[in-house]
Amino acid sequence: MFLDLFYGLRDEGVPVALQEWMTFIEALREGLHGSSLLRFYHLARACLVKSETYYDSFDRVFARVFHGVEGQFDVTDEVLEWLRNAKDFPNLTPEQLAQLERLSADELMQRFLETLAKQTERHDGGDRWVGTGGRSPYGHGGQHPTGIRVGGSGGGRSAMKVAGERRFRDYRTDVALDARQMRVALRRLRQLTRTGLASELDLDETIDETCRNAGEIELVFRPPRRNDVRLLLLMDVGGTMDPYFEPMSQLLTALHEERGLRDFEPYYFHNCIYDHVYRRAHLTRADAVPTGDLLRRFDERWKLAIVGDAAMHPSELLEPHGGINPHNTSPTPGVAWLHRLAGHFDRAVWINPDDQPLWDQTYTARTIRRLFPMFHLSVDGLGAAVQALVGARV
Repeated sequence: MFLDLFYGLRDEGVPVALQEWMTFIEALREGLHGSSLLRFYHLARACLVKSETYYDSFDRVFARVFHGVEGQFDVTDEVLEWLRNAKDFPNLTPEQLAQLERLSADELMQRFLETLAKQTERHDGGDRWVGTGGRSPYGHGGQHPTGIRVGGSGGGRSAMKVAGERRFRDYRTDVALDARQMRVALRRLRQLTRTGLASELDLDETIDETCRNAGEIELVFRPPRRNDVRLLLLMDVGGTMDPYFEPMSQLLTALHEERGLRDFEPYYFHNCIYDHVYRRAHLTRADAVPTGDLLRRFDERWKLAIVGDAAMHPSELLEPHGGINPHNTSPTPGVAWLHRLAGHFDRAVWINPDDQPLWDQTYTARTIRRLFPMFHLSVDGLGAAVQALVGARV
């Protein structure tokens, strides 16, 4: 297959010499491609293409040679059928859990694919095969410190990766709120300043100037007062955020109805912010916006509000390529992006829909609380968050 890529590029007119090809092979030996087809694509292009003039030719050959390869990672319907109707097994003690082998993201994916190729039947409660319950790192309903969830729901919040297609829903913006207090709390998201043309009559100054002119009327105008708050909203979607679909939709609806904001920009992410955020909850490449662009477009005058439960596997927050989707990962750890966002914006808050006692029980939530002041997604919590965004500093 690799030779097909080499000769395909030569046939397409891309000047690939033996030196570039050997550099590419050496990079593969070092494992720089990881377990991602996207990383493999970028590695091949960086090693084999000398000029952006040949990018289109490279893309055509790459698509022709590796068409369908990524699909081989999909979990078959037969395996998903095995994983239905999970059986209940006793929970492991902390001592037993500590004895389980911890795997890196690349090791986990490699072993998962090897196991999936060998497995021929359903398994429950074991420590090796893809199944339900037990101590295996593959499947669902079990316990493992570095696991990949296949099928089932994510109740334990400890999966390092999730196999299969991830489908999320946009939060609605047309919800008829029954919590009027939420809208009232958000209406405090205002900083009135006088900007623009002097088109509003200043009655007090007009009277003063008229008196100074011995009764001759002197009209004085001033710029109107407008809300100067610019709000960037980043929303976690899918997975453990699914139970909060309604309150999240209420929040987004209220913000869309808050027409007093000078500017308002909402984006989506899943679990943690990496090198892209998304205009829609589908999180497709077509909707992707580089996170670096947000830092360039939105200056310190913008307020930042991040909404999410901050619950994920620690590797998603702390490790390179830690994203839970094995096909779409970032070389920069999520915590590095959070540091950049916290340092860039003068006012930033994190709003958490989980109950407050859970914040101290989750390692990732405790870590994120060190970067952002965290508030609960409730009427009182929103009021406190708004105060932190626009109120006077203590």
